[in-house]
Amino acid sequence: MKRRWTAAVIASAAIVALAGCTTPAADSDGPTDLSGVTLTMWVAQASATLAEQPATAFEEATGATVELVVVPDPYEGTIPTRLATGEKPDLAFYQPTVSALPVIQPATNLLPLDGEPWVENLGPAEQGLGIIDGVRYAAIVKSPSISGVYYNKAAFEAAGITEMPQSYDELVEVAAQIKAATPDVAPFYEAGGDKWPVQWHLHSLLSGVLDESFWADLNKNEASWTDPRFVDAVAKYQADIIEGGLSQAAYQTGTFEEQAAALTDGSAAMVFQVDAILGLLLANLSVDELNEQIGWFPIASGGPNSQFVADQTNGVVAFKTGDSAREAAAKQFLSFWLGENYPAFIEANNYPSIQPSVPSPAGLPEVTVAQAESLATGTGMWYLYALTAPDIHLYLNDMLFGTKTPEQVGQAMEDQFIQIAKAQGAPGF
Repeated sequence: MKRRWTAAVIASAAIVALAGCTTPAADSDGPTDLSGVTLTMWVAQASATLAEQPATAFEEATGATVELVVVPDPYEGTIPTRLATGEKPDLAFYQPTVSALPVIQPATNLLPLDGEPWVENLGPAEQGLGIIDGVRYAAIVKSPSISGVYYNKAAFEAAGITEMPQSYDELVEVAAQIKAATPDVAPFYEAGGDKWPVQWHLHSLLSGVLDESFWADLNKNEASWTDPRFVDAVAKYQADIIEGGLSQAAYQTGTFEEQAAALTDGSAAMVFQVDAILGLLLANLSVDELNEQIGWFPIASGGPNSQFVADQTNGVVAFKTGDSAREAAAKQFLSFWLGENYPAFIEANNYPSIQPSVPSPAGLPEVTVAQAESLATGTGMWYLYALTAPDIHLYLNDMLFGTKTPEQVGQAMEDQFIQIAKAQGAPGF
């Protein structure tokens, strides 16, 4: 069936509760005839093609029509506004995190997905995503974004580095060794000009330092972003990397694109990044060239562990529409996508498998394989646990320009967190 695409229109209104009813899960024994049923799915520019393969395969298997509607960016800022006007799709990509899902009032608007046949097939890290107040509201369709250190293999060889660091302190020692051995090579490339990339060092420093009890207390207003452990991590990044001269001189104005270029040409030995950088690297390198020139390793304060976070491309939610046939079809689509169609889906998109029983496609970059393997011992970033996630990248950028101290970064985080929690009517605020 020919793919149908629909351009979406932005609407403006306040968030309101949208009522609906639940429906039983679709038959897990296989696709049923859904001729005449049309499902609407909202997708972002970043996920516009992600649902094409499963949608087309589902149409062919069931006779249903899946209409993909591109919602303009900012996608997750636009979705609540559109819901407030009374418009509602059957399905949508949405960030499956504690800080994002509550914005669309899942208990009111979304179909619970507990007990669906695909849940037990997910890996441990993915099984923990998409759950609010003990109820699963999102299907996880691809691996979350994983943060760690990309490194130039030739730069490491030139500096005599043969073993990967096993903690953040060891990472700083490696960076210092690179600076001493090869003065023309920046140990790290920081992208302060684009702001958002500077946060990844901090997530690594906090991994394992702030535990689940901290986030639970924070969400009840019984803990604060001014906690010394958070402020000390910010101060360590400032002291070791910025003031310690372990980044390029132009750390205030560096960009994401320049980060990838510096890593590729060897003018920088390392970058802290999520897997978003792979697209830039593979624009100039073949997979074989990437494997030869660029490596990756996980790192955290206490050990060689990665950090992961979900974005809207990772999760799919199903809405209560009041139409029992469409609600059942939406669940059937998810069961098909993550069931019999899953091997074809990851093969078509060249994604690593998030289902341990399904092998990843052949020929993936070695860094991608390493990242997927790191999920078993990885730690979720605060976006997965905090009631809302303040704009850490903006406050860290202020610190890079000397307008905020680490203590002021923590206070800015706390002020924004309290403001949003109050606006959401969160208990304790």
